[in-house]
Amino acid sequence: MAEAAAAALVKVIFEKLADEAFKKYARSKNIHSELKQLGSTLSQIQALLNDASDKEITDESVRLWLNSLQHLAYDIDDVLDDVATEAMHRELTPESEASTSMVRKLIPTCCTKFSLSHRLSPKLDSITTRLRYLEKQKADLGLIVKEEKPKNTSRRNETSLLESNVVGREGEKKRLLNQLLVGESSKEKFSILPIVGLGGVGKTTLARIFYNDTRVKDHFELMAWVCVSDEFDVFKIS
Repeated sequence: MAEAAAAALVKVIFEKLADEAFKKYARSKNIHSELKQLGSTLSQIQALLNDASDKEITDESVRLWLNSLQHLAYDIDDVLDDVATEAMHRELTPESEASTSMVRKLIPTCCTKFSLSHRLSPKLDSITTRLRYLEKQKADLGLIVKEEKPKNTSRRNETSLLESNVVGREGEKKRLLNQLLVGESSKEKFSILPIVGLGGVGKTTLARIFYNDTRVKDHFELMAWVCVSDEFDVFKIS
C-alpha cells in the first residue's frame, strides 16, 4: 500500500531530523531553519496519512498523491543523508578542520560559496515548495486529520508456559525439524517457515519451543521468529 510506504519513509525522516548531532551540525551550517520548516510542513502532511490510508483503495487521485509524497520523501532522505555524511566526515577528521579553516581565511569570499549550505539551500527550498503543494491539495482530495486507528488489544498475551509443561506437540515439532534440517529448505541460505492457525491454539508456544531447540540453534548461524497478528504491518514485521 502506498500509504504504508510513505508513512515508513516519513518516520525515518523525523528520526533523522531529531538526532541531536545532526541538528547541531545543521545549525553550524545555517540550514537548521530550513530543515525545521521542512519538518513542520511534513508534520501537517503526516497527520493526513491515516485518512489517506482509508481512501487510497477507492480513490486513484489519493493514491497518486501518496506516490508523489513517497518520491518526495526519498528526495528528502537523500538530502538528510548528505548532511549526515558531511557531519560524520567532519567529526572523524577534527584535526584537518583547523588547517582547512586557516586556508579558507586566505581565500576570497567569492570563491567559498560552494559550501554545504549553498549546495543544499536550493534543494531544501524546492523540497519545501513541493511539500506545501502536497499539503494544499488536501482540500481537493478531501483529506482530513483523523485519529490514529486503535490497535487490537483483544489478543492474549504471549504464553508463559515452560517447555517441559507442553504436551501433544511432538508430531508437529518433528515435522518442522524435518522441514528445516533435512528437507529442501535446509539447502537455502534464507528460508521462512510459517506456522498458521486460529488464535489461541498455541502457535507462539510451538514457535518458541522450536526456536529454542538445540538442534536448530546448532544448525543455523542466524535465525528469528516473528508473530503476524490481526494488525498486519509489513514494515513492522520486516
